[in-house]
Amino acid sequence: MTAEQFADRHIGPDLADERRMLEVVGYASIDELMDAAIPEVIRWQGTLQLPEPAGEREAIAELRALAARNTVAVSMIGLGYHGTHTPAVIRRNVLENPAWYTAYTPYQPEISQGRLEALLNFQTMVTDLTGSATANASMLDEGTAAAEAMTLARRASRCKSPVYVVDADALPQTIAVISGRAEPLGIEVRVVDVERDGLPAEFFGLHLQYPGASGAVRDHARLVEAAHGVGALVTVAADLLALTLLRPPGEIGVDIAVGTTQRFGVPMGFGGPHAGYLAVRSGLERMLPGRLVGVSRDVDGNPAFRLALQTREQHIRRERATSNICTAQVLLAVMAGMYAVYHGPDGLRAIARRTHGMAVRLAAGLRAGGVRVADVAFFDTVTATVPGRAAEVVAAAAERGVNLRWVDTDRVGISCDETTTAAHLRAVWAAFGVPGFD
Repeated sequence: MTAEQFADRHIGPDLADERRMLEVVGYASIDELMDAAIPEVIRWQGTLQLPEPAGEREAIAELRALAARNTVAVSMIGLGYHGTHTPAVIRRNVLENPAWYTAYTPYQPEISQGRLEALLNFQTMVTDLTGSATANASMLDEGTAAAEAMTLARRASRCKSPVYVVDADALPQTIAVISGRAEPLGIEVRVVDVERDGLPAEFFGLHLQYPGASGAVRDHARLVEAAHGVGALVTVAADLLALTLLRPPGEIGVDIAVGTTQRFGVPMGFGGPHAGYLAVRSGLERMLPGRLVGVSRDVDGNPAFRLALQTREQHIRRERATSNICTAQVLLAVMAGMYAVYHGPDGLRAIARRTHGMAVRLAAGLRAGGVRVADVAFFDTVTATVPGRAAEVVAAAAERGVNLRWVDTDRVGISCDETTTAAHLRAVWAAFGVPGFD
């Protein structure tokens, strides 16, 4: 295909179409239209310095050459980003299917029943795993879900304090998003080691991570009770795969649960996009941001799906909406929900047990070699202490094709996932300079 054919195929209107459109708006040429539409003071009169146009095959070859320059390594950094196996049937029939990846907001339920049912499945998966009453149809990612949880807590709490407490063991990128969102709202974010320093006397909300960024799995029941005692709402950012084995946050009275569904079959994609989730206890449904799919009945009395409680949303309430989030990561939420259906409850628990088993084996190999590993309960992430050698260990692992998390000069974080193999563990042990074991 020549460059001219390539451009004609992808740029829509031809010369005849342009003439007809110009006639309708009353101009003789595109230049004349631009003269009338664009003020001279802001119009650029130069020419773009572009290379010669390429045909389709040449363009694809250039893109492949650029992609080949990427260094593909095994990520064991964790922090909400994990390797995962996307089932071929989901990749082929959902991710690569234009009926799914081009879908827009299902405002017309009569032609969107399949998409709405898939999103309801996502919501059900989230409520089942978190122990919450209601979940929305996904958020942009975990960080924005956590920031929305903070503003939800501000609306719902009767406490007058402007303080929002964030556990120091929360994901660093989540702390950054919360802090950025809080600043223009006059909210004071305090990052506190809640296990060591406890809670302040007054605050309207508390954000906890479960498991923590360090990998530690802690019992938050006491903190939840203490927060409720001063009128604060509690948000827990929870790993859904871990929740197949751990106690769900809803069982200890958590008000809001947030997180990411990335490790449910959604590729890391160099950092995104991924579908976040946000779920709430009973009584907070009308403060929930984002899309919400519900079940109703059609004119014949049959069950039917539709968007619910839309009066909360920006396209109706404008500036009085519960949030300016009026979208969802529909494609990726559908993938995550289908991943859960594909594996089923027993399959998800098996993946979680294997992931945890890899982390246990990793920690045992490090300890056997004399490396100090944090003595806490963990699911998939361990933190190792190597005084003054953290950068050296991370660099040694990178040379072996594995990326680890540099925590500080003395500590390294290592996270296992569904894709972790024995070869990956051997590479990590070698980076620490220990033999490990088979």
